[in-house]
Amino acid sequence: MSFVRLGGLAHHVAVDGEGPVCVLSAGLGLGWFDWDPVVPLLAPHRTVVRFDRPGHGLTQGTTAPPTLAGEADRIAALLDALRLPGPATVVGHSIAGFHAEGFARLHPHRTAGLVLVDSSVEEHPRPGLLDWTVPAGTALTALGLPAALGPALRRLALRPDPAPPAEVRRVYRSSRVWRGALRENARYGSVAAELDALRRTHPLPPAAPVTVLAAPDGSARWEHRPRALARRLGARYEAAVPSGHLVMRDAPDTVARVVLETGRTGQEAA
Repeated sequence: MSFVRLGGLAHHVAVDGEGPVCVLSAGLGLGWFDWDPVVPLLAPHRTVVRFDRPGHGLTQGTTAPPTLAGEADRIAALLDALRLPGPATVVGHSIAGFHAEGFARLHPHRTAGLVLVDSSVEEHPRPGLLDWTVPAGTALTALGLPAALGPALRRLALRPDPAPPAEVRRVYRSSRVWRGALRENARYGSVAAELDALRRTHPLPPAAPVTVLAAPDGSARWEHRPRALARRLGARYEAAVPSGHLVMRDAPDTVARVVLETGRTGQEAA
C-alpha cells in the first residue's frame, strides 16, 4: 500500500505487474479493491495502476467539487508522481468512464488506448444546480450512520460482494467515503456537461483505440445507449454477458482481455 500527494491530498495507489501501463479507475463510491479479480490477469502483461479518487477508498477527502478537467489532470499527475510518463491505456468504470475519456481528449499523447467499462452515458446532460452533499454528509456523520451501517449498505448494494471484508469495514465505516460519493453524485450532471462540451473541441487521439464494454444484462433499452456511445466515439463495442454493472467482478476475464487487446493495438499504432 502506498500514497502519493497530488494537489495537497494524499492519494492511495496500488501498482502491480510490469510492462506497458494501464490505469484502472472504479465507479462512484467504489475502491481500488473492486478491481482485484482483474489484476492477476493483467499484471503478467501490464503495469497496473489503481487509485482512489478524493473521498474514495483510502484517499483523503476534499471540499472541492469534482470537475472533468480536474479528474483527467489527476490521472496525468498520478502517472507523473509514479514516474510512468509513457502512454497508458486508461480504463474507466461507470462515472469514471467520463474521467477516462476526458483524459484521452485532454492528454492525447499520453493515451495508448481507452476502455469504457459499462460507462455512464448522458446524451443530453444538464449541470447540477445545487451541491447538497455538505449538509447531507454532516447529517449522516452526526447520526453515526456510516460507522453503524456503512459496510452493510455496501454488501446490500453489491451482492455478492467478493471484496475483502476487512477492507470493506475499513473503508465504508468512514464518513469521508460517503461524503465523497455524495459529492461526486451531486456533480454528475456538471461533469457530464463538461465532457459533452469537450467532445466538440478536443478529438480523441486517432492512434488510440477505444472499446466500449457494456453490461446490458438483458436490457435492450440500456444496450442501445452504450452502442450509440460507441458509434459516436468511433469505438469497438462489446457486451459482457452475463454480467451486472460491476463487470470487473462478474466478468474479469472479459475485462482483462479487452484491456489487453485495446492496449496492444494502441502500443502497435504508437
